[in-house]
Amino acid sequence: MERKTHIDTFGTIALTVFAIALSFNQVVIKVTNGGFSPVFSAGIRSLIGLTAVALWMAYRRKAFGRSAPVVRAGILAGILFSLEFICLYIALDLTTVSRASIIFYSMPVWLALVAHVFLPGERLNAVRLLGLVLAMTGVIVAVMDRQGGEASLWGDLFALGAAIFWGGIALVVRLTPLSQEKPETQLIWQLIVSSIVLIAVAPLFGPLLRDPQAIHVAGLMFQAIGIVAIAYLIWFWLLTIYPASGVASFSFLSPVFSVLLGWWLLGEQVGLSIWLALVLVALGIILINRR
Repeated sequence: MERKTHIDTFGTIALTVFAIALSFNQVVIKVTNGGFSPVFSAGIRSLIGLTAVALWMAYRRKAFGRSAPVVRAGILAGILFSLEFICLYIALDLTTVSRASIIFYSMPVWLALVAHVFLPGERLNAVRLLGLVLAMTGVIVAVMDRQGGEASLWGDLFALGAAIFWGGIALVVRLTPLSQEKPETQLIWQLIVSSIVLIAVAPLFGPLLRDPQAIHVAGLMFQAIGIVAIAYLIWFWLLTIYPASGVASFSFLSPVFSVLLGWWLLGEQVGLSIWLALVLVALGIILINRR
């Protein structure tokens, strides 16, 4: 498909479906944690996802970067990827999908703050600064709300840590030789490192198995195949077709769908302050990504 200068109908539908898939994945992670410990679940997901992506790359005869600078950058990105998902999976184990997602998808806020210093082309103008303030206010509102049933301050803090580590990955990719590599290389290095790190440290976080049932195994497969091996690669493919700023602007949909799915599928209590936090974060993300 030829390169586009704007998001057309196909792009709108594809990015909306991608946002729904990511949001549903938050629900799946929370359910899967009922059968496996969070960190062990994240490690198995990375391992299965790595196998699927490697097989796909072998089938398409796609090589991935293995020069010394790329390996070093890939290991760093993989460590941050591991820390991100340790935090995210524990957050979803401790708190609601609604709260965790609002805080987790504040990532563009923390990336914009660091990018303002380290990336000359990413300076904060008045509009982006307003978006940053709105999104940060939304995160504060979400953290201050303690009426959400499963509300957990530790869960909120882990979700915030996941967002910061996610932003760190984006920064590493932008500032290192990984920026010159194909998306498959960026992804597979993160999966290689995280599958090793997460499985290695999983015993430190308690028993690996809780009460695994068929639904928990199905959840793991959905995360590994549906999200890691399919959805992520489709997203990378969309980035080769549409402007990055346009693709990024759709990220505001993910916390919206996450709150709705958490309420609908898990029966989570969503108070007025959580809806307010959602609106503030979503609006902030839109303004931060605006050019």
